[in-house]
Amino acid sequence: MPLAYPQHACPPRPAVPDILVLAAVALLLLAGATGRLPALAVVALAGAAGCALAGTRLSQLAAAPPPAPAAQVPGRSRSARRRAVTPRCGLVLLDAAVVTAGLTAAVLPLVAAAHRWAVVGAGLAVAAVLFVAGLPPQVSPRRPAPRVRLRAAVDATAAGLGLVLAGWLLLPRDRLDPPVRLGTAVALGALALAVLLVSTGPHRRTGGARCRTGAALTLSGLVTLAALPTGAAPGRAALLAVPPLVGGVLLTAAGARRTTRADPPALPTRVWPRAVVPAVAAVAAAGWQLRDGGPPDLTAVLLVLAMAPPLVLRDLLRGDDTARSARVEVPSARPRPADPAGGPVDRPALLRALAALRDAPTLAGALLVVDLHGPGPDGRQVPADVLAEVLRRARAVVGPRDLLADVGATGFAVVTEVGPVLAYALGTRLLAALTQPYEVAGAVLRLRAGVGLAEVGNGGPEDVLRQADLARRRAVQLGRDRVEWYDAYLEEQLVRRLDLERELPGAVARGELDLVYQPVLDLADRQPVGTEALLRWRSPVLGTVLPAEFLPVAEDLDVVGELGCWVLDRACRQLAAWSSGSRQLWMAVNVTVRELAAPDFVPRTAAVLDAYGLSPDRLVVEVAEPRVGAELPTVVARLAGLRSLGVRTALDDFRAEHASLAQLRRLPIDLLKVGPQLVDPADPHRPLIDVVVNVGDRLGLDIVAEELESASLVDGARRAGCRYGQGSALARPATAERVEAYFEEFPSASR
Repeated sequence: MPLAYPQHACPPRPAVPDILVLAAVALLLLAGATGRLPALAVVALAGAAGCALAGTRLSQLAAAPPPAPAAQVPGRSRSARRRAVTPRCGLVLLDAAVVTAGLTAAVLPLVAAAHRWAVVGAGLAVAAVLFVAGLPPQVSPRRPAPRVRLRAAVDATAAGLGLVLAGWLLLPRDRLDPPVRLGTAVALGALALAVLLVSTGPHRRTGGARCRTGAALTLSGLVTLAALPTGAAPGRAALLAVPPLVGGVLLTAAGARRTTRADPPALPTRVWPRAVVPAVAAVAAAGWQLRDGGPPDLTAVLLVLAMAPPLVLRDLLRGDDTARSARVEVPSARPRPADPAGGPVDRPALLRALAALRDAPTLAGALLVVDLHGPGPDGRQVPADVLAEVLRRARAVVGPRDLLADVGATGFAVVTEVGPVLAYALGTRLLAALTQPYEVAGAVLRLRAGVGLAEVGNGGPEDVLRQADLARRRAVQLGRDRVEWYDAYLEEQLVRRLDLERELPGAVARGELDLVYQPVLDLADRQPVGTEALLRWRSPVLGTVLPAEFLPVAEDLDVVGELGCWVLDRACRQLAAWSSGSRQLWMAVNVTVRELAAPDFVPRTAAVLDAYGLSPDRLVVEVAEPRVGAELPTVVARLAGLRSLGVRTALDDFRAEHASLAQLRRLPIDLLKVGPQLVDPADPHRPLIDVVVNVGDRLGLDIVAEELESASLVDGARRAGCRYGQGSALARPATAERVEAYFEEFPSASR
């Protein structure tokens, strides 16, 4: 079965304009800090550069055609189809706000000192209005309970006062009037609080959240400019406005672009930054003022005193919530009595329990979905008395407040109030208990289990149940007897897996498979001696899929034999077309161990060779060495059968380990393929290639160095004694037509 030729993952291409702008801004800040450029000139140039780039991107987004309505995307759930798309008018308003901010910064060096504050104030007011009008609508979560809203307001008040205090202490006392200083501190504190709340909220990864954060940063930069003294030279203090101004406009443009995509799933709110960041900022600012020797003023003392009531009220609310949660019973969140007669609750009760946990702000909560795999072909034949014992063992492991729920014929769920780390430990204990042997009618039966874990705060009850079930499926795919934790990347992988399972059956009949060929060259004279057939799946739905991704799915769906038959037939047909003249080349075809173990593999290969009139020694069958160990006797027998036909055999991906060298004598092979790490002149494992070459010479094997991506690797392989080589530094994989044209450059090419 042909494996993918290793393609190194290409990282996403960096945004060159962003890099250039940020580099220019950094150089301008350095020039301003060293006094080589006036501070206002740095502000003007940096602000103009950042706003020009952000404005251009917002203009392009506004001019682009609107995306297709979410309802027209098939195969997605309603929640997955929902998009927070910024209207075109909103993009225009955001563009106008960014341009206004850039113009405000750009004209400062041209304005007289007496009118500078008025210009910045006007620009700040206009930009604020445009931002508020153009920001995308905020995601509307379910309205929380009044106590939750009160506690959130108290937390925000305490954090905001801490940030205002930090701004008051950091702003220069001797150059700003007290009212201006206080107003600036309040404005900066409010904007910093907005950034903190948005960046730690459950929808912080959405485009709307990024737009709001960018707008707050941009306005904070303008507020800093407005607070500058009205003297002729404001000094280096003006440079403090550059990072939030430039970063804010670029983040706004990036957020607007992200709003054209589907929103990522909601995340748990990050609580600790909301408490830690304001406190650290206030303490650091106080230390800065004490370092300058200034005594605390009356305003600072009043701000510190104003922080006390919210902090005390927050602690009282937390303590009251803890007492209420320990005192009040929620019927849907309470487990059934842990006795043999009580069965698990049904799905509606499970959903109510998840909703109750989500409404309790002091409880973390998690959901574990357990999958049981019994004896039999499909693993679903679990006797009723064994299921009863499973529930008894589960009740002995879970806590007294945990809830057992029925989610399927051979599975159940556990709702627990503990946090995710303790929930993971609970899942591990469940695995240990449920996989112990069961005695049934004098016989011993063993079950295998997989556990999926999802946090309750990741969404609504249905979302949490779906996430835990996806994690369960991942645990099953990875072999069970494990606990898998849900995350967004996991969901992407599982959705991709489902797409592959849906589209792969029938790919051969639909004509979606294709072969590309990579020449193999003699390293002594650079003449081609053969090719390797590499399978590609050109799916009209999924695009080009490499074998490394779809072969495991093919094995699970039991269609790997069908794919292998197609590849062998197509490769031999192409080899026959290339061998019609005097050119004599070999064709290498990869096979999986499962395909090689099929009883009819050797006679089927002989039939294909006879059908196309090919000499058997023109075919090379490759098998990957890491997978040989488990089926070594069968692999040896099949390779010996192929060699009896005259077909040559190869061991691919040879690892040059002690065990691999030990079993090399048992394998009837003609070619040994090694990776680039063995022939790299700079690799410390290079001495291993000398051992491999010596062993190959003694066993009569030809060494093929593969994945040669540079001239140094090619030279290293030749110097090491490898006879053949393949890789992009020699010839890239290509279609049959292009490879044939490549062969025409070597009329004397032969075996």
